[in-house]
Amino acid sequence: MLGYDHMNKVFKTGRILFAIPIVVFGIQYVAFGKYTGGLPPVPPWAPGGAVGAYVVGLMLMVTGLSIASKKYARMSALVIGVLFLLCVAFLQLQHFSDVLHNGNDRTRALEPLALSGAAFALASALPVEGPKATSSSNNNKLILFGRLLFGIAMIIFGWQHFMYARFLATLVMAWLPGHLFWIYFTGVSMVAAGLAITLAIQARLAGIMLGVMFLLWVLLLHAPRVFAAIHNQDELTSLFVALAFSGSSFIFAEVIAESTPKAP
Repeated sequence: MLGYDHMNKVFKTGRILFAIPIVVFGIQYVAFGKYTGGLPPVPPWAPGGAVGAYVVGLMLMVTGLSIASKKYARMSALVIGVLFLLCVAFLQLQHFSDVLHNGNDRTRALEPLALSGAAFALASALPVEGPKATSSSNNNKLILFGRLLFGIAMIIFGWQHFMYARFLATLVMAWLPGHLFWIYFTGVSMVAAGLAITLAIQARLAGIMLGVMFLLWVLLLHAPRVFAAIHNQDELTSLFVALAFSGSSFIFAEVIAESTPKAP
C-alpha cells in the first residue's frame, strides 16, 4: 500500500500546497458568512445561506488542517473529494446549459471537479488510521477515478485557452513579451499534461512540470494582482486555486508513478 514512507518530497510538497488553500477557502466562507463568487466548491446561488457557509467553512478548515498535520488525513481527503464532487453533480450541473456554454460557469464547475480528483488521489496514498487496512486495489480505483477527474478538467482548461485567447492575453504580465504565445503555450501544456495524467503516460514528468507551471503563476501572475488589489477576494481565491492545482499536480506526479507497475 502506498504511504508517506514511500513518497518523496514532491508528494509531501503537493500535500501541503493542496492543504493550505483548503484551509483558506474555509476561512473565506466563515469570514463572508455566505457563498460567494468563484469560491469553490459551492456556487453562490446554492441554498443554505449563512448557516451553510459556516458549516462548509468549518469543514474545509478542519479537513485542510488534518491533511497538513497528517492526522486522519486520509479520511479528510475523502471527505473533500466527496464534498467537491457532490457540489459539482448536484449544484453546478443544475445549470448544465450555463456550464456547457459559459466560460465562467464552466470554470467554476471544473475547478472543484479537478480538486475532487486530486483529493481522491491524495487519499489513495495516505495510510488508514485504525485497525482496518485498505487494499491496493481500492487505492488503485481511487487513483484511476481521481486522475480521470483531474486530467479531463486540465484538458478542458487547456482548450479554453484557445477559445478565450484574446481575453486571457490581457491577463499576462505586462513585462512579458508575446502575450498570445504564452496563452497558446499554456493551453498546449495543459492539454498535454491532462492527457498524460488521464492515460498515466509519462505522468510523473507531466505532473511535476504542470505543478511548477501553476506555482510560477502563483508567484508571477496572481501574487502581484493580489497585492495590487488587496481587498479583492476574487483575486485571492484565484491565487489559492492555482496553488491548490500546483499541489494537486505534484500529488499526481508521485501517486501515479507509485501505482504504475515497474518493468522487471
